[in-house]
Formats: sequence, structure tokens, C-alpha cells
Amino acid sequence: MFGTLKTLFIGANARAEEQLRDTFSIELIDQKIRESGDSLKAAKLTLASLIQRQRAELRQIETLEVRIADLLSRAKEALDGDREDLAQTAAQAVAEMENELALRRQTLERLERRILQLRQSVATANRRIIDLKQGAMSARATKREQDMQRRLNKHLGGDSPIEEAEALIARVMEQDDPFEQGEILREIDGDLGHATIGDDLADAGFGKRNGTSALDVLNRLKAEK
Repeated sequence: MFGTLKTLFIGANARAEEQLRDTFSIELIDQKIRESGDSLKAAKLTLASLIQRQRAELRQIETLEVRIADLLSRAKEALDGDREDLAQTAAQAVAEMENELALRRQTLERLERRILQLRQSVATANRRIIDLKQGAMSARATKREQDMQRRLNKHLGGDSPIEEAEALIARVMEQDDPFEQGEILREIDGDLGHATIGDDLADAGFGKRNGTSALDVLNRLKAEK
């Protein structure tokens, strides 16, 4: 029982996480790009520091090479001048500087390998971040299209504003014409009160119409002439 509930709980959490990631996918993409940019910036700073050390080592190596060459030249002159004691001192200094020079050259080789590797890593990361930014632009445009399509589907679906408006128009058009309805009511009232029977008989030639009509007035004017 407990194992089943635990499995259901884990599944619900996974679905909720997926839904959350889908809802905030653009925000998550932007955040990952920012994190990648920060990592790239740190790598560039490290690369710059290594290049500074490389240049410093090169300057030290060049300085040592110049000093070694100078001391060797002087030691030879000391030997030529029968000053072996001075030549011995110079030789000791040269030996120490050559040992230091060997160590610095080893250090320089290690720095050059690390710089080469880091340069490649920085270049790869930079290209990937550019691709990520372009992908984010496409994802943002696609997300907008999807949101608009969902809103449009909502409006076109059941109980949408379009269908409600169509239903209201149909209802108005189906309603009875009040003017025509009034005319019909008056006809019904006339039939019930027999108000039109006399006029119908007069029109048929049996007696006179009730009230005065336009024809009566015209006939009267002709008679007075």
C-alpha cells in the first residue's frame, strides 16, 4: 500500500514538474543561457590568466638566456686571463640559471598545453551559446504561435464568443416583426367586432361605406363644379 502511494506520488510530482517546465520553458531556456554565459566568462578569465603566466614565463626565459650567454662569455674571458676562480664562480651561476631555465621551459610547455585545451573549450562553448541563443529565438517565436493558436482554438471551440454572437444574431432574426404583429392584431380585433363588414358590403355595391373616404371627397368636389 505504502509502495503504491509512493509510486503515485512520484509520478504526480514528475507530471507537475513537466507541466511546470512546459509552462516556463522560455524562462528556463533564458536562465540556462545566462548560466552558460557566466561559465564562459569564467573560462575566458582563466584563459587570460594562463596567457599572462605564459608571457611572464617567456620573459623570464628570455632574461635567463641573455644572462647565461653573458656569463659564459665572461667566464671564457676569465679563463683566458688565468682567473679560474672567477670562471668557476661564473660557471656555478650559469649551472643554477640553466637548471632554472629548464624548469621554466617545462612550466611553459604545461601552460601552452593548458592554454590550447582551454582555447578549444572556450571556442566550442562560445559556438554552442550562439546556437542556444538562436534556438531560443526560434523557441520564443514558436511559443508565441502556440499561445495564439490556443487562444484562437478557445474562441473557435464550444461556447466561444463567435458562437455566442451567431446565436444572438439568429435569435434576433427569428423574433416576430412587431409592426406586422400589430397589423394582424388589428385585423383580428376588426373581425371580432364586425367593424369591417359594412365596408366590405359597400365595396361590393350594397350601401355606403361608413365614414368618409378619399373617393367620397373627390366625388363631392366634382359635383360642386
